[in-house]
Amino acid sequence: MDNYEYILRTEHVSKSFGKLEVLKDVNLSVKKGEVMCIIGPSGAGKSTYLRSLNQLETITGGKIFIKDELFLHRENDKTIERIDPVKQKEMLLEMGMVFQRFNLFPHLTVLDNVTLAPINVRKMDKEEARIIALDLLRRVGLSDKADEYPSRLSGGQQQRVAIARALAMQPEIMLFDEPTSALDPELVGEVLTVMKELANDGMTMLCVTHEMGFAREVADQVLFMSDGIITEMAPPDVIFDNPKNPRTQSFLKSILES
Repeated sequence: MDNYEYILRTEHVSKSFGKLEVLKDVNLSVKKGEVMCIIGPSGAGKSTYLRSLNQLETITGGKIFIKDELFLHRENDKTIERIDPVKQKEMLLEMGMVFQRFNLFPHLTVLDNVTLAPINVRKMDKEEARIIALDLLRRVGLSDKADEYPSRLSGGQQQRVAIARALAMQPEIMLFDEPTSALDPELVGEVLTVMKELANDGMTMLCVTHEMGFAREVADQVLFMSDGIITEMAPPDVIFDNPKNPRTQSFLKSILES
């Protein structure tokens, strides 16, 4: 059994694009099995933070820990310390990510989209990968679409395939970057249902979302982010019913009244 306190932790993470400071001193600790939802206005740094965790963006400063082990330490845009490349690759495989856009390979069937990375990256046996993929497609309600191509699926179905694809790598934590924002309103529910089931099954999740009902129902903690800082973090009933920070109050007032 893994002996660690936090599956993911960041200390004083900052990120600048030129002179634009997008993340400023972001500190967060996520325990195994926790569901955390990050809310906040556009431009708050939410997606940048998520992308920095799995190295799609490189932090300017701060430390990232995975399972209490230092993954990366940077200061003033220079690397101070990082884990060795082989271990780094292994650690990154612990994080599954689902994006706003589905990013499926259009020339591959649904089944091939889901099995591609396990076979090529995890070096999984093809038949084993196929069995796992079919089970995941069943879990996301798409057993009958295994041989279809992405273009023949709705946006909601494509996003559910993207979730199955991320799960096929058997990650320990799932990162969701506004997974419903590109969907038509009537398709949002089917994706949120899959995410709720994942949470109920004990999957550790860090979700950037503007679906307040989902955050209230599923999250253990809700983080409000603005101007690159986590300004408030509390259980959903506190954040939504009695927020302390004025920025959180005004944001929720505008969202819930619109």
